[in-house]
Amino acid sequence: MTTGTRWTKEQLKLAFNLYCQLPFGKLHKGNKEIIELAGLIGRTPSALAMKLCNIASLDPAITSSGRKGLSGASDLDREVWDEFNADWDRLALECAHIHEQLRVEKGLPEAKESVDDGLGDIDDFTGETKRVITEQRIRQSFFRRAVLSSYRGCCCMSGLSDSRLLIASHIVPWSKDKENRLNPRNGLCLSALHDKAFDRGLISLDDDFRVILSKDLEQRNEPFVQEFFHPLAGQAITLPERFVPDKAFLARHRDVVFVGHV
Repeated sequence: MTTGTRWTKEQLKLAFNLYCQLPFGKLHKGNKEIIELAGLIGRTPSALAMKLCNIASLDPAITSSGRKGLSGASDLDREVWDEFNADWDRLALECAHIHEQLRVEKGLPEAKESVDDGLGDIDDFTGETKRVITEQRIRQSFFRRAVLSSYRGCCCMSGLSDSRLLIASHIVPWSKDKENRLNPRNGLCLSALHDKAFDRGLISLDDDFRVILSKDLEQRNEPFVQEFFHPLAGQAITLPERFVPDKAFLARHRDVVFVGHV
């Protein structure tokens, strides 16, 4: 047990990784994920929960809303914060590696990713293919959990809260911006329907986070479109409690993906 000793950089990376994937209201010692990680890194659940609240004090999305987190963040906390924000992809993979190493050291079974990517059991693959698929699942899991937790598990346009029908949608497509493919500020929590419409450029958002419909959708008079899309025009989305969409990403979506009013 390392209670009373300084936090290592590896411990802080795992703490920040978890912070990104939990709703702000669940940063408490009774959370089972906090309890599990605390045991893995040799900290008490109370100490880890306190560290997560220290991290929250560095989060502009939290402090700008009037919430303060918990003061006392260290220089190393800030360093890890800056590292994550500079390279989400590397840190997500690094944290997964650290996490798995600790599990092996403690004789625990391998952690399983819950992302459904249609590829079946990872044990069906070997060598380089297996590594690539494993890393892909780590990335997908991190991004999905970070985005959905920030939006409190609800579609920001429709309010749908069934996780089976929710997508962590990229504003700038995954393939178009490697540096920001895991950046939660490049994500929206959308229903499968609205995700598809956003991905195909039939809807977008302006800089005030209001929904814009394409000319095609505006002119369609089918009852379904009138019920599920027309009421969205000009309506502001429900903003996340953290990781508010970057307006630069929204501008790129409007310029590159959105079919607009042509």
